[in-house]
Amino acid sequence: MATEEDVKQRQIVEDRARNISHNVRCTECGSQSIEDSQADVAVLLRRLIRDEIKSGKSDKEIYKKIEDNFGETVLYAPKFDIQTATIWLSPVIVGGVAAGVWAYQKHRQGTNVHIMALNLVRWVPLTPRDKETMIDIPTPPLLTRRWWWTVK
Repeated sequence: MATEEDVKQRQIVEDRARNISHNVRCTECGSQSIEDSQADVAVLLRRLIRDEIKSGKSDKEIYKKIEDNFGETVLYAPKFDIQTATIWLSPVIVGGVAAGVWAYQKHRQGTNVHIMALNLVRWVPLTPRDKETMIDIPTPPLLTRRWWWTVK
């Protein structure tokens, strides 16, 4: 008959094995953990995990062995490195670039006409009177957007 200590030890091994199995993806199913899958490879992996626990390996060592044998994608929680950081941060970077382009275009729309005119004729020699005339060119009013419900 099993002693209470043996029952406790088996329960600890079982709890650790289930915890690890929930964090490992089934290589055959792909969408299920090996704990939930009934595929042959999942059954073998669950047995391997229990054997490794009984032999005294830590959870970290077991994850490392599974990752070495099946690749990083078998784990539900991949390591955080420069590649995964790039994948996770790419939407933020793309959004920042889009916001920068939008702000630059808005800034260009608000540029005064006389500054644009001076930039156009930068290489053309101007007399002081021409420069004075260009500075006195009135700036057109900013265009205001009209919404569809606004009446003229």
